[in-house]
Amino acid sequence: MISLFDFSDPRDAGAQRLRHVFGTPRQVLVAHALHEVRSVVEAAEAAARAGAWVLGWLCYEAAPAFDPALVVHAPQEGTALAWFAVHDAPGPWPQAPAQGAATIDWHGQPALAAFEQALAQIQQGIAAGAYYQVNFTAPLRGRFEGDAAALFAALQRAQPGGYAAHVDAGDGTQVLSVSPELFFDWQAGPDGQGEILARPMKGTAARGATPAQDAAQAVQLRASPKERAENVMIVDLLRNDLSRIAEPHSVRVPRLFHAEQLPTVWQMTSDVQARTRAGTRLVDVLAALFPCGSVTGAPKVQAMRAIHALEDGPRGVYCGALGLLRPAPQRGAGAMAATFNVPIRTIELHGAQARCGIGSGIVWGARSDAEWREWETKRAFVERASAPFEILETLALEGGAYRHMAEHLARMRVSAAHFGYPFEDAAVHGCLHALAEAHPGGPWRVRLLLDARGVPRAEAFALAATPQPVRLALAARPLAQAHSEWVRHKTTRRAHYAAFAPAAGSGVFDTILHNAAGEITETTFGNIAVLLDGRWITPPLACGLLPGVGRAVALRTGRVQEGLLRLQDVPRVQQWAFVNSLRGWLEAQLV
Repeated sequence: MISLFDFSDPRDAGAQRLRHVFGTPRQVLVAHALHEVRSVVEAAEAAARAGAWVLGWLCYEAAPAFDPALVVHAPQEGTALAWFAVHDAPGPWPQAPAQGAATIDWHGQPALAAFEQALAQIQQGIAAGAYYQVNFTAPLRGRFEGDAAALFAALQRAQPGGYAAHVDAGDGTQVLSVSPELFFDWQAGPDGQGEILARPMKGTAARGATPAQDAAQAVQLRASPKERAENVMIVDLLRNDLSRIAEPHSVRVPRLFHAEQLPTVWQMTSDVQARTRAGTRLVDVLAALFPCGSVTGAPKVQAMRAIHALEDGPRGVYCGALGLLRPAPQRGAGAMAATFNVPIRTIELHGAQARCGIGSGIVWGARSDAEWREWETKRAFVERASAPFEILETLALEGGAYRHMAEHLARMRVSAAHFGYPFEDAAVHGCLHALAEAHPGGPWRVRLLLDARGVPRAEAFALAATPQPVRLALAARPLAQAHSEWVRHKTTRRAHYAAFAPAAGSGVFDTILHNAAGEITETTFGNIAVLLDGRWITPPLACGLLPGVGRAVALRTGRVQEGLLRLQDVPRVQQWAFVNSLRGWLEAQLV
């Protein structure tokens, strides 16, 4: 029964992280019924003020314990509405990450038709004046196998930083949260006076395919009237909530519309601060703030009624609160610090059953296609962590020398940084050198792989010449993942490509892919170039494709230029070419 906490310092991004390990607790405080929640919270606070370290969570369904007007579903049978473990002191953070394996086979994904219907109902309610915003969510469900500590390590690689915690309740229930969102940080003196900071997160944009596009995405997020409106609605709600426990005129918003960079998304946050009044206790803070407005909508009471009507069941720890209470002796005897995240980007394990919620705030200007893409973008973190994968480069080895080795290693280094994999130049070069010495003659296809620990390995396969022209076929449907990180980076996770592979015996060399906008992107294992209107062009990275090394060489040498190629342009194409570093430039025919 080991729990891990790895929280940012909310008030100083450059400060040392709060990273601790907790073993078997000396006491566990549990509430299974609403009438028990407040007493559990009070006992947890009393323990922290007496010098203990207390970690735990509140489920979203605990909300009526603080305000009976808040409507929720009945909790799942056996679920603890509030769970806190009391420890005398924490232990040091482990020196090495977990080395086990973990996978989750997800099923029961949210259906687009149901999502569109719910969005339409929400907008009808907005039009009728019932509320301004509703945070609508749905669960992903899956089967978990392996080591939960390894899964937490993978989640942290997928979503580094933020407010991460792995809490083991010891009864088969484990909560693994890599939430980037701070609910509140309260530095409270023994009399309850102190400073409280809330940092609601509202407003999302996907990361860009190139540095320039990525920077533009952040600028557009901060400037978007829809995203700013979504954010300011929740800021106003939090200001009002905090005023219930704040000294007069102390509520302020020192930072508004800040774009935070996460691996798969840009998120907009704002800071809301206040000074708490004398006599304030943790139950008062929760009665004022819980659940966080960013996961309900505004006004909170009406938004939660809409959530109850639209969502099929309880949210559980997702959208509740997860955090740590600890003594703050610098503020005097009996002082306490309380830091809670909003448990988004969070997986609950109940034995072999896994659950993860995905959602977004719906406002009047929301469009179903854009909101659905936001859900897909937010889901990327859990997909990345759900099964092991390696970063992959495919190089040509001929006469003991690698073709374009520097370019391949530069691309692998970028991917390693993106996925949080260690990359040691000496180890990778040593691995390739040993393979080249073992294969001094002839052409070889070399697969260079880098695992999550940063360990490289390489393998060689005989490379036969490719007869030209190669035959290419156009995909019958769009590649849904065209703008995902699994396309922008080359890894062993290639099921999305395998689904488009030509049938054996068809005589087709590869399949030409296109995105949902009807723009041609690449093939399943190479890039595309076409002669159109008298010039050779290759699709730009913004269309959703791998930045191939062969493609980069052709661009650098002036053989091709970037240019948009749409499906309707295909009849006008004068010549086709398949391009990658391994096989070079191959003449191609469309069949």
